Amino acid sequence: MKFSFGKNRTFTSNSAFVWGLGAMLSTTAHAVTQEMRASFIPDPGRPQNNAFVDQTPQSGYCGTYVADCKAHNLSGVRLPLRFSSVRSIEPGATVRNGAMFKIPNQWRSLTVKHVATGEAATVEMRIGGVGTQYVLSDTAVNLTGAANDQQAHNELWGGRGWWFPSRPCDAGAMSAHGPNFYRSFWRGPAEAVCSKEAAFRIPWMSYDYLDVGYELRTPNPLAMSAGVYTGELTYGTGPGQDIDAGDNLLPDNSTITFRFVLDVQHVLKVDLPPGGSRIELVPQGGWQAWLQEGRRPVRLFRDQTFNLSTSSRFRMSFECQFGGVGACSLRDPESGSTFPQVYLSVSLPHGITDAAGQPVKHKRLTERPTDTLFQPGAYVDRAPGVLHFEVPSHYMEHMLQPGQAKHYAGSVTVIWDSEV
Repeated sequence: MKFSFGKNRTFTSNSAFVWGLGAMLSTTAHAVTQEMRASFIPDPGRPQNNAFVDQTPQSGYCGTYVADCKAHNLSGVRLPLRFSSVRSIEPGATVRNGAMFKIPNQWRSLTVKHVATGEAATVEMRIGGVGTQYVLSDTAVNLTGAANDQQAHNELWGGRGWWFPSRPCDAGAMSAHGPNFYRSFWRGPAEAVCSKEAAFRIPWMSYDYLDVGYELRTPNPLAMSAGVYTGELTYGTGPGQDIDAGDNLLPDNSTITFRFVLDVQHVLKVDLPPGGSRIELVPQGGWQAWLQEGRRPVRLFRDQTFNLSTSSRFRMSFECQFGGVGACSLRDPESGSTFPQVYLSVSLPHGITDAAGQPVKHKRLTERPTDTLFQPGAYVDRAPGVLHFEVPSHYMEHMLQPGQAKHYAGSVTVIWDSEV
């Protein structure tokens, strides 16, 4: 008996298509759009590392001071969102009429969908910190009368400087300043308002850009089909919105949209040992008991090993040369009889489970792909499995008659299909 493989493949998604999905960063009259890219590619050297890798080019504070942000699980991008004051900032002004940021630190969910099939998955994002460069209408020295830039920026905000926001917020480890500007990064808990109270009148000031420190929770790529998934998450900007700089410093765009592109690449590969595609069905212990003593065997069988590499869900089924229901018929070329049937089952490597979450041991296969669904819990790399071929006992009397030599044969195509 011979068997072959169908839909046994190693495949990746079309990276050129990913790059063609859109520019990384764009602006319109009323929105800022930032593309967020993540990918999953199985790594045989790290089979337990089954998570997306953030491929978004890093910029801004977290792009420069990576270690400081990673200590708080943050990555970062710089956005061309500018805030400008609509009136002077006065000493003793309320928080909303002064200098402030509300940080939307809580987790938010969005749905990403496969661009071809519509299959959906959930991504979560939080903004754990924001940074900017404020620019003053005059030098800090001129506004305060202090002796030097550093002292002037400190005195402008009551002696502690811009670097130290109000509690419960805290500051990034690094900052920089010049005569009329100051750069820093603030972190805060969910919905925290980080603010500074001016000690001197500031006729006008602006925030030149917005650095966003973010954290992502991505779905389990092993449970996703290969391909490209897209989705969007939008934050409002301005008074009362998600990213709120108060009632004085107003943004030049009303929304920030993060456009997600997730690229899932999977491996499904089956390797047979040399000669493994030719299956000879034999009794337990060989043919001697039948040939010498006339004792029919209980069954005919063969266990064929294979090596499986997979990172994706898959189904298994088979196709028969001579048909059958739940099994494949074997044919005697002399009589034309196709009465005996060979049944197939499979045992899969450790870490792969069935639809009920159980290990796969002697799982019966059929000609219907929908009868099986297997899921790896981690990337499996060249792990051993077994295909079990068996002609059961109730066919033995028909196949084996004293003094009669018969030869039964047939081809079986075993299908591993990741397109589930």
